[in-house]
Amino acid sequence: MNKVVIFGIQDFAELAHYYLENDSAYKVAAFCVDQKYLPETKKFKGLPVIAFEEVDTEYPPDQYNFFAPLSPTKMNGLREAVYKKIKEKGYQMISYVSSKATVFDNEIGDNCFILEDNTLQPFTKIGNNVVLWSGNHIGHHCEIKDNVLFTSHVVLSGHCVVEANCFFGVNATIRDGITLAEGTLVAMAASITKDTDAWSVYVGNPAKKLEGKNSLDIKI
Repeated sequence: MNKVVIFGIQDFAELAHYYLENDSAYKVAAFCVDQKYLPETKKFKGLPVIAFEEVDTEYPPDQYNFFAPLSPTKMNGLREAVYKKIKEKGYQMISYVSSKATVFDNEIGDNCFILEDNTLQPFTKIGNNVVLWSGNHIGHHCEIKDNVLFTSHVVLSGHCVVEANCFFGVNATIRDGITLAEGTLVAMAASITKDTDAWSVYVGNPAKKLEGKNSLDIKI
């Protein structure tokens, strides 16, 4: 079953369409959005766009897979909510791993979007609904849990644990053996040398916690 419906009609969806069509065995059949966002043309990239409320009628879960590589809005909370409602309809969700990424026998969950030039060293584990944009280094014996997004050129050193709903800005660096608590936001070029607190924001080198700031309040 290689036919896929993509959730969304913005940049992430357009890129997902390109990667799936040019670097996978999957064939994109349609796009999907919530009814209130349905475009007048009901077309995107030359394919049908269908309301999510009706998708299982026209594209039933026993014949189509789903893919929802959405942006990190609300610390990946929007993507998490969409992921859950797609699963509730009974769909299998695919993951895309670029043929130009370096992977071994890593465990990788569903609805992951792993782009070119990522290096996943041996004994790393990737959860569900994770986005690794291009050019990251994921060190050996690391675990990345659900609903996480790495931008680009992030170095996650060995034996780190990334709890759910974290976000990493471009060129962030995390030393070995660190635990990133749930909802940690690591800003661009920040260098993490100590375990973090949940739903907090870290900036600078070495990184410092922004007191009084909740990561959910930061627009990313």
